[in-house]
Amino acid sequence: MTLRELREALEEGGLRGSFLVRDLDTGDELGIDPDVEYPIASLVKVPLAIATLERVARGELDPAAPIVVHPERVVAPGPNGLSKFRHPATVALDDLLYLAVAISDNAAAEALFALTPPAEVVAELRRLGLDGIAVRHPMVDMTRTPAERLGREDAHLAHSLAIMATTAGRGHALPQLDVSRANTGTARVFVTLLQALWRPSTIRPEAAERVRELMGNGVMRQRLAPDFTSDASRWSSKTGSLLNLRHEVGVVEHANGQAFAVAALTESQVPAVVQPGAEALMAQVARALHDEVRAGRG
Repeated sequence: MTLRELREALEEGGLRGSFLVRDLDTGDELGIDPDVEYPIASLVKVPLAIATLERVARGELDPAAPIVVHPERVVAPGPNGLSKFRHPATVALDDLLYLAVAISDNAAAEALFALTPPAEVVAELRRLGLDGIAVRHPMVDMTRTPAERLGREDAHLAHSLAIMATTAGRGHALPQLDVSRANTGTARVFVTLLQALWRPSTIRPEAAERVRELMGNGVMRQRLAPDFTSDASRWSSKTGSLLNLRHEVGVVEHANGQAFAVAALTESQVPAVVQPGAEALMAQVARALHDEVRAGRG
């Protein structure tokens, strides 16, 4: 499919998106609006993990340090993980990383942000020469949306607000969706971050290896994974979801040694919580771009 056909498919499916696929060895790439900035939702957990593990490597944090999480004090609830616990839990820092990245546990990420606040995460990224990702707030600020106040039966109203309240300059009535106030990034920036994790870079090898392992263990497999996972390929990724936003960034490693970074950041124009068709369309577009780059037409 041509880029125009892919754009048309996205429009017909009620999606707007920023996509980029890059061959990690040749640098060949192909994308759709890869420099459009989006609120990144749970994708922020990848730079959080990098910053945490860089501090571990320097001896500033102990990966075995026990951290007590009290369910009644959880301020960043989520659909899974520690926020669903009924009793206090003692979790090692390294295991919090697993929960935050592989399970996308907001409570675990909030506990990590308490150790390395947003400003320190940004400072770590800048020290590593990885610019372009804005980390302005921890998970608690991301989870305070109308969807949590309205409840599931009226969630479509929150999605309607998310769709309709965007300004021409990508501002928004909801701070979590306003690119001047939210945690933000672009498809290109995340592809560059993935390249730094999968190829030698300023990130310490042990930190990069652990992040790759965490992303490889990701349990959210309903978006791009069906189109990138096979007996002859390995898909490692992180998803991000917030209201009408559906994102995924990852790396597909083929048995022949080729590896491609893939970033898909999308926003739906359909006011519905469950949209398997939108997620299938995301994968279709990302896979088509991948196939073009792999065939040498990027």
